[in-house]
This record gives sequence, C-alpha cells and structure tokens, in this order.
Amino acid sequence: MRIAALTGAALDAALDDLARLRIAVFRAYPYLYDGDLAYERSYIQTYRDSPGAILVGAFDGEKLVGAATGTPMQDHAEDFTDAFDGSGYHVADIFYCAESVLLPEYRGRGLGHRFFDLREDHARTLGLRFSAFCAVMRPHDHPLRPAAYAPLDPFWRKRGYHPLAGAVAQFRWKDVDQPGETAKPLQFWIRPL
Repeated sequence: MRIAALTGAALDAALDDLARLRIAVFRAYPYLYDGDLAYERSYIQTYRDSPGAILVGAFDGEKLVGAATGTPMQDHAEDFTDAFDGSGYHVADIFYCAESVLLPEYRGRGLGHRFFDLREDHARTLGLRFSAFCAVMRPHDHPLRPAAYAPLDPFWRKRGYHPLAGAVAQFRWKDVDQPGETAKPLQFWIRPL
C-alpha cells in the first residue's frame, strides 16, 4: 500500500479513478448513491478549480483503492457554505474534508486516520483554522439500513470532531431505491486545527 497526497496535475490525473470509487463506495448505506460518471465529473470539477484542493490516495500498486479529498470551504458548493450562516464560524477559516472512500477489503488498516492526518496537515499549510466535514443523516429505521451497521461517530469524536449545532446542508442525489434525485440533510462536524 502506498499513501500519497496529490495536488495540482497529480490530483487532476486521479479524478476519474476517484469518480469510480465514489460510485462504488457510496452505493452502500448510509449514502445509497446511485451515481454515474457524468454526474461525478461535474461534481469533482471543484477539485480542478480549487488551487487549495488535495486528494489523499491509497494505492495498491497503481490502483487507487481509497481516496479522501478536501478544499478550502469557500471553494466548495454554495449549499455547503450556506450551512455555516449564523454559526459564528467564517467559511474563509475552514477547510472542508469532503469524501473519504475506501474499498471494503482495505478497511481496518488505519487508512481513515491517514486520510484525516494528511488533509488536516494540508489545511494547516493553507493557514486555515478549522477542519469540517459533513455526513448524511438517515433515520435509524431506514429500510435499507443493514442490521450490523455501525456509525462512524466514535471514530470522528476520537479525532476531535463534534457536530456543529444547526449546521446542516441539503444536497441532492439519486438513491439506489428511488426513481430520481431527492434532497438529503448532511450534518457538519468541526474541530479546530
């Protein structure tokens, strides 16, 4: 396994592989994302456009098997930055840790910590004061929730993150069991750097 922090042209070269990973990993609960490459290419354009973007890649040989991305919050979707209105936080001070996706057979090896470590280090080099991410909120009784599902809340809390009261974004995508896109609430978690 090789872990690499990619920016600039190296990040750009990995984006199609990131799109495929997002489609594969986010298909599972709790995201239930029924994605396609056309949507993905539009969504990940943010990483091409942001000079502060990073992609932390986990490689098995040359194959990208996991990735975590991030950008300064002000470079990300307006739907996300609007969630901070009235929070007391300035989006110009926040680094947004976007997706962390890892194929199931590579989990349990500490890569989640490396993903956060390298993104937080990158945020510090940009002079940002806080790190934040968001997670989809699904009802506990969701019909597609696996019986053995364990939320990642304990992992995130161990890293120093906490939910930011009232900071909830709305984002649209198509669920695997739905005919079209619907809005989903995503709770922001934050920590100082």
